Amino acid sequence: MKITFSIRSEVQNFTKVCLIHDRNFTPQMLLSDVEQIYLTNQLKENNLVLINRYNELIIFALCEKWNSNSAFLEQCRKRGNELCAMLRKENSTQLDLIGISDQDEAAIALAEGITLGSYQFLKYRSKKEEKNWNLSQINFVGSAFSQIRILELTTLMEAVFMARDLVNEPASHLNSVQLGAIFEAMGIAAGFETEIFQMDKIKALKMGGLLAVNQGSIDPPTFSVLKWEPANAKNSKPIVLVGKGVVYDTGGLSLKPTKDSMDAMKCDMAGGAVVAAVMYYAAKCKLPVRLIALVPSTDNRPDGNAYAPGDVIVMHSRTSVEVLNTDAEGRLILADALSYAKLFQPQLAIDVATLTGSAAMAIGHQGIVGMGNADEVTFRALKQSGDNVYERVVEFPLWDEYGESIKSDIADLKNIGSREAGAITAGKFLEHFVDYPWIHLDIAGPAFLNTADHYRPKGGTGTGVRLLVDFITHLA
Repeated sequence: MKITFSIRSEVQNFTKVCLIHDRNFTPQMLLSDVEQIYLTNQLKENNLVLINRYNELIIFALCEKWNSNSAFLEQCRKRGNELCAMLRKENSTQLDLIGISDQDEAAIALAEGITLGSYQFLKYRSKKEEKNWNLSQINFVGSAFSQIRILELTTLMEAVFMARDLVNEPASHLNSVQLGAIFEAMGIAAGFETEIFQMDKIKALKMGGLLAVNQGSIDPPTFSVLKWEPANAKNSKPIVLVGKGVVYDTGGLSLKPTKDSMDAMKCDMAGGAVVAAVMYYAAKCKLPVRLIALVPSTDNRPDGNAYAPGDVIVMHSRTSVEVLNTDAEGRLILADALSYAKLFQPQLAIDVATLTGSAAMAIGHQGIVGMGNADEVTFRALKQSGDNVYERVVEFPLWDEYGESIKSDIADLKNIGSREAGAITAGKFLEHFVDYPWIHLDIAGPAFLNTADHYRPKGGTGTGVRLLVDFITHLA
């Protein structure tokens, strides 16, 4: 599913959407007296008004200006999602978007909402035509946008859809080896380098966390290294992105309850999907920034040889870890990746993971839990990007006292702390494996939804892609 965006000087499609900011708006286009009266009356209570002329559809989309620009743009995205439902009902597959001359970014946000709201995952439906509706083209009429801006929008939407598709893919069709192969295909399509470490290389690197989690699986693990290193990069040291790639999580021997817990665990590789999608965007749009993405990947299952509570494992960093809960597996594979990232001497590392239920319990699906040792300026920039795209980041503390609960009696660390502040103690565990500027993003709340939230659909949402693209673009 791909939507084409273009810039036109004149309207050309059957469906026309006019973006307006005032309920007392008088349209520039010629309306009959009856149509004008109808529009005026409808705008008193409605945000979307459709005028059907039979030979054309004209839809007025109201997005009222707010004091907060980020909240205003989010209103535009949500209005776009509402508009998407109207377009689907009218079976409109192409449209002209007519904005107000000084509000091009509002038009982009409206188009984002339309596009993100149009997403469907129909791969396994035998009767796709029952739900299949493909929006194929959005034309910005009279816009001052450059072709580069249109390429950025097109690629961003592609990247989010890629992440959503990966998260929605069931484990029966996506093991770690297959995930690595998809990353390779993305690299070929976009132009970034890929190297997928297989079992022998992972053993040679002594990635004890990844190997332990994989012990209960019949499928081998992979460790994907994705690189975008343009000649004109503005950073000499790379930004390293680390994504959790647990393709399915049963909890291992610390088995999850099935209902409302295990049934959605195909989403546990959402962090890996996000960082790969960001690499796709960066390479396709030729961002002048050195980026490296690392994705440790396995499933986590119970088996006769599975790692067990009470085991002690030795990580890539040579740190010993007492495993007290095999369902706290994500931090084990991320720790190996963060340790491996030291080879690149990163300017900044950001890990993205569906790591803890505690993060979801703390702030729900409305935002992302963040923490780390990066400086205040970096955190402020990340939070600003979160506001810009409305994938908001709430910073949690990493006070020294939280480290007390992950001290082990028989090893250097244990892999789970106290029940309280579980999202923070997971971050505190990861902190042990970094000696460079680092931010941890726990996307457990918004990565996978049981019910749609405006333009964020039921299932995989791709949350984190737009956040990191905005953040990295501003750094570049």
